Amino acid sequence: MGGSLGMGLGRAPSLSDIETLAVEAYADLPEEFRSLCGEIRFIVADFPEEDVIREMELETEFDILGLFEGRPIGYMGVAATGEMTNRILLYRRPILDYWAEQDDTLEAIVRHVLIHEIGHHFGLSDDDMEALEREAD
Repeated sequence: MGGSLGMGLGRAPSLSDIETLAVEAYADLPEEFRSLCGEIRFIVADFPEEDVIREMELETEFDILGLFEGRPIGYMGVAATGEMTNRILLYRRPILDYWAEQDDTLEAIVRHVLIHEIGHHFGLSDDDMEALEREAD
């Protein structure tokens, strides 16, 4: 599982390593897709904040790999004041925990989480995305 970040160095990938993977994965997406996304910020944290755990009714802080925050693209035409840029949060520790149990590369997992969260940006539900992924396989 080498990877572009020297993952074989005996240290866990850092927050900035995960951010680099997310930025690279996003840059690899088709231009048409990225242009539809508008401005998105990528934020990497070790774990979700307590309010996210409560709101999403998670059993533990490891039960979520990423989160889209902002307005789905279908609602972009409605002006709102004081609105922040859409953000995709990636949670490093749950991602690393998931990676340890999978055969996929860390790059592939980060890319999957990123695309999944962008799907939420487009207003797709988890069921919609699972159906699309099944069709793609």
